[in-house]
Amino acid sequence: RSEIRNGSEFRRWPTPSCTPACPKRRYRSHYVYQGWEDLKDPLIWSTSTLFELLLRLVDFSRLRPVLAQLRGWKNDRGWVPFDPVSIVLLIWWRFSNKWNRSQTVKNMQQTRYADIVALMGFEGVYPSEGGLRYIETCLGLNSADPERVIEVHSEEGQTYQIALQHLNELIVQSVELLRQAGIIRDAVWQQALLCPDGMLHDAASRMRCSTVNADCYQPAPRPCAAQEKGKDGCDCDQDACRQICRFATPRDPQARFIWYTGSNRPGDNPNRPVDPEKRKKGRGKGVFGYRSLALQLCDPDHRFNVTLLNDFQPANLPEAPFATAQLLQLPEYYPDLKVDVVAGDAGFGTEPFLHAIYHVLRARRVVDLRSHDTDRDKTLWTIRGYDNKGRPTCSFGYALTANGFDTRRRRHKWVCAKACLKHVKPRVQLPDTLYPPPECPFQGDDHPHGKVINVAETFGDGSSRLVRDVPFGSPTWKKYYHRARNASEARNSVHKALGFKRLPLYGLPRAKTLCFLSDAWDNLSTLVRLVREATAATGR
Repeated sequence: RSEIRNGSEFRRWPTPSCTPACPKRRYRSHYVYQGWEDLKDPLIWSTSTLFELLLRLVDFSRLRPVLAQLRGWKNDRGWVPFDPVSIVLLIWWRFSNKWNRSQTVKNMQQTRYADIVALMGFEGVYPSEGGLRYIETCLGLNSADPERVIEVHSEEGQTYQIALQHLNELIVQSVELLRQAGIIRDAVWQQALLCPDGMLHDAASRMRCSTVNADCYQPAPRPCAAQEKGKDGCDCDQDACRQICRFATPRDPQARFIWYTGSNRPGDNPNRPVDPEKRKKGRGKGVFGYRSLALQLCDPDHRFNVTLLNDFQPANLPEAPFATAQLLQLPEYYPDLKVDVVAGDAGFGTEPFLHAIYHVLRARRVVDLRSHDTDRDKTLWTIRGYDNKGRPTCSFGYALTANGFDTRRRRHKWVCAKACLKHVKPRVQLPDTLYPPPECPFQGDDHPHGKVINVAETFGDGSSRLVRDVPFGSPTWKKYYHRARNASEARNSVHKALGFKRLPLYGLPRAKTLCFLSDAWDNLSTLVRLVREATAATGR
């Protein structure tokens, strides 16, 4: 708590110096920072909400040129708009109270909220629900930068052109605010634990066809993906299908269906059937909508996490390529961030993602293992040199022991320690083999540690699927992995509490705006919560 600095030292929004000035000169509302002098009254800290404290702790005036760029304003022409700072603060006020648009617009005109509405810059003229909808759409449409694209190749040979999202600038600047406040300590920033995780959001539209794709929104005649899969589908020969298929969702054209099996959940359920076919039966659920992918920074000591970057896509797109693109963006958005560990579930265990961790970030990989059919055949373990958990094995079936990670050479050392001479049971019992094997060349005195293997990015066969820089299942592994999973679930619980598990609005642009602003609000609410707790503890 003593590391959290005084509010006057971090009260200005950290706008980059290269940001152009806002071209608009007049607004229908105008935000002006009112200062933090009333925070000297201890009663304010105990009776005010997090949002009310945020308006006092942070000066958002310098946020105006950032939002002007996100809105795409080029000149002072057109209708007089609302101050973009007032609009974003209004959206965050809505998040803090868990209201929808109509409730927010109505409550702005109530007398009991007059003080807080005035702090946001509104004076008698308020935006309509349609106006808020329009602003959400503009922010979402202008977020993707077509000129700044990262190309990521998947293991299947598919290439993804992933555009950078301008809305990430709000999240990045909110993180900088936490750093200025001393919330994110230098020790955490210089040895960062990162964890990407996706969250599925049900679309506001109700699904009518599970195989809907982009062709369904083209004028007839059109191919039917459902019929190609052997389903009834739609012939699209009716008048209702002339422009788009009548089973499509016109207000959520980018929403897609995915069957979520929950395969990243622990598999130690004693009631799980042994038969693989019965095990798959009835498992999972269908989701029609979108997926948000957040890259989070964990503070293991103070037990909180912040979102560093986010992305928002249809639900059927894979997570790993977009998470790889986020890792490649880190040096640009956070040039002084030193990553120590990147943790994630098995869905991120792909070669491009693991390669980005090892070569770009030069960090340790604590990603859950992604299984393959070849892992079931134990006889292959002695041939390829490692088991199904990424643990090296010798040619006689004995498992090697981890002997530490060399941070300078960035490789893990494994030794057999002459386990065959210590009556240790081999992992794989080879037929027609005498144990302990007398033909082992590493039993002599010239090999004091037995067989020694150094594993860097890949195994000897060139595979990196099971290579991890922390031994899988070890106490260190569990420490990092469980902290990462707790951070992911904490972020998911915030979105569920806000009512965003099923999106309250239509269309990918608005849903994207909602998701990015909610992650920025989550970071800012963490800032205010910790400052209030520190203030209550110190009594000043």
